[in-house]
Amino acid sequence: MDPTIASLATGALAFLAVVGAGFAFAGGQPSSGRAAKRAQRVYQSGKTKAPAEDQQAKRRAATADALKQLAEKQRSSRARLVSIKGRLAQAGLETTETTFWLASGAAALMFAVVALVLGAPPLAILGAAVVAGLGLPRWVLGFLTSARQKKFTSQLAEGIDIIVRGVKSGLPLNQCLQIIAKESPAPLSTEFQRICDAQAMGVPLDQNLQRFYENMPLSEVNFFNIVLIIQQKAGGNLAEALGNLSAVLRARKLLREKIGALSAEAKMSAMIIGAMPFVVAAMLAVIRPDYLMLLPSTDTGRIVLMACACSLGLGIWIMRNMINFKF
Repeated sequence: MDPTIASLATGALAFLAVVGAGFAFAGGQPSSGRAAKRAQRVYQSGKTKAPAEDQQAKRRAATADALKQLAEKQRSSRARLVSIKGRLAQAGLETTETTFWLASGAAALMFAVVALVLGAPPLAILGAAVVAGLGLPRWVLGFLTSARQKKFTSQLAEGIDIIVRGVKSGLPLNQCLQIIAKESPAPLSTEFQRICDAQAMGVPLDQNLQRFYENMPLSEVNFFNIVLIIQQKAGGNLAEALGNLSAVLRARKLLREKIGALSAEAKMSAMIIGAMPFVVAAMLAVIRPDYLMLLPSTDTGRIVLMACACSLGLGIWIMRNMINFKF
C-alpha cells in the first residue's frame, strides 16, 4: 500500500474517532441531565399525589361512616314514626296522645249510640263502634298527614334555593335556616323553626336532622339530611351539593305531577266503581225500602252483606294499589 494513502486513512480514522468521542460526551451530559430532571419531577409528583389520595380516602371513609350512622338512627326511630305521638307530630297537630284516644273513644260511643237508636243488631253496633273508634280517627290523621307532607314537598326546593343563595353570598348555614323559618310559608317554616330552636338550645346537628326526619318522614328530607351530614363530616362545596339536590327535587315533583295526570282517569274510574254500591243502596232505600231491608233483617241477607263488604274492600284495595305509584 502507498504510504501516503495509509497515512491519509489513518488520519481520517483518527478524526472520526475524535469527532465521535466529542459527540458522545457532548450528548451524554444533557440526556443525563434531562433524565435527572424527569426523575425529580416524577418524585415530586409522587410526593404531591400521596397526600391528595390520602385526603380523598379519608373523605370517603368519613362519608361512609356518616351514612352508616344515619341509617342506624333511622332504623332506631321507626317505632316513633308509626306511633300515635309521631303521627300527630307529622300531621302538625299540637294535641297530645291522650286527647287523641279520648276523641277516638267519644267517636266510638257516638256511633254506637246512633246504631242503637236505629235498631241495628248487636254485631252491627260493635262494628260501628270499632270503626269509629279505631278506623275513622286514624284515617283522618293519615289524611291530614298526607296533605301536610305534599305541601311541604312542594315548598322544600324553594327553601333549599334560599340556603344555596345564602351560602354563596357568605352567610352561615344557621342564618340561612333562620331566614327560611321566618320568611317561608307553613309547614316549611314550622319545621325549620323547630330546627333553629333546637340549635339554639345546643342540640347537635345530626340529632336535630334526625328529629326533622321523624316529623317529616320523606325521601326528600332524607336526601337533605344526607347532604348536610356529609358536608359536616367530610367537607365539600355545600352550595353546589344543595343546588344539585334542588334540581333533583324539582325533577321528582315534575315526575309526580306527570304520573298524577296520567293516572287521573284510572283514579276517577276507581272512585265511581267504589261508590256505585252505596249509591244504589241509597236509591233502593228511597224507592223500595222493604226490598232492601231483607238484607239486614235475615240471616241469609247478613251473610250476603258480609260477603259484599269483603269483596268490595278487596276490590278497593286492589284498585288503590294499581293506581298508587311510589317512587
